Amino acid sequence: MKLEKLWKRGTDFLGSKYAILGGAMSWISESNLVSAISNAGGFGVIACGSMNPEMLSSEIAKTQKKTSKPFGVNLITMHPQLNELIDVTINLKVTHVVLAGGLPKSDHIKKLKDNNIKVICFAPALVIAKRLIRNGVDAIVIEGMEAGGHIGPVSTSVLAQEILPEIKEVPVFVAGGIGRGEAIAQYLRQGAAGCQLGTRFVCGEECIAHENFKNLFIKSSAKDAKVSVQVDPNFPVIPVRAIENEASKKFAQSQVDTIKRYLAGELDKEQAQLEIEHFWAGALKKAVIDGDITHGSVMAGQSVGLVKKIQPVKEIIEELVSQAEKSLEDV
Repeated sequence: MKLEKLWKRGTDFLGSKYAILGGAMSWISESNLVSAISNAGGFGVIACGSMNPEMLSSEIAKTQKKTSKPFGVNLITMHPQLNELIDVTINLKVTHVVLAGGLPKSDHIKKLKDNNIKVICFAPALVIAKRLIRNGVDAIVIEGMEAGGHIGPVSTSVLAQEILPEIKEVPVFVAGGIGRGEAIAQYLRQGAAGCQLGTRFVCGEECIAHENFKNLFIKSSAKDAKVSVQVDPNFPVIPVRAIENEASKKFAQSQVDTIKRYLAGELDKEQAQLEIEHFWAGALKKAVIDGDITHGSVMAGQSVGLVKKIQPVKEIIEELVSQAEKSLEDV
């Protein structure tokens, strides 16, 4: 009962039994995993990533066939076809859209809200959270650097202390490094409406990630999920947390080689920056779908050390809920 009361704002907002969101992971958060999370009482989120409108439309339709429960769609604000993707979510009556990858434009927020879609955005700092609320967003996710994939510079625990006491206008969900129910309960007690987990769901039976990808998760510890290295501040690299492998080692050397070519006059600065950015092109798909965990990008959060086996998504969620309930009883 304590748990139900603590995350009631989150479950009311999401329309789900539990205020546990599935993090949107490219190539991973598709119809199978998303519907499994929603059917188990959580709230699945489709990762649109670089999908075009036709692909997103197909993925939403497939998910709707597999679940009658609410789920969301994550859209990248820098996507060149963002307007068309928003139209797809409206036409297919998606209930919640997560705008990620940068500050969304107010007209995009308004268009979604005018069509009865709840808008969720990421806030890496209190000042940004307040700005997003002024622009009309319905909920905030704060995600710390312990998360997998593209990350910010601040830890989850610090973000929670900075933002949760200050933001009361909208539900706030906490993400990054969460792998057990006790941590969920902790953030709920601090004022969160719920939590978002990604890494923990990769080894769900319903997840389509390659067996090699899942097995590496099971073998890895928290310290294996490292942040990509930036060699030269003049050539900025968006930090990504992934399990270290040959590809991550080569990325550092690739930067060195590219910068040498720039200094030798073989490339201009823009060409050099593009070469550095393109190093990882297709690398996540190579690991997730093809199973090449040596040369692909194995994005994972530090909670990977808490992933011990492949199990049904329903079992994962039941474990999290049971752990959260028990920790609250012990208070």
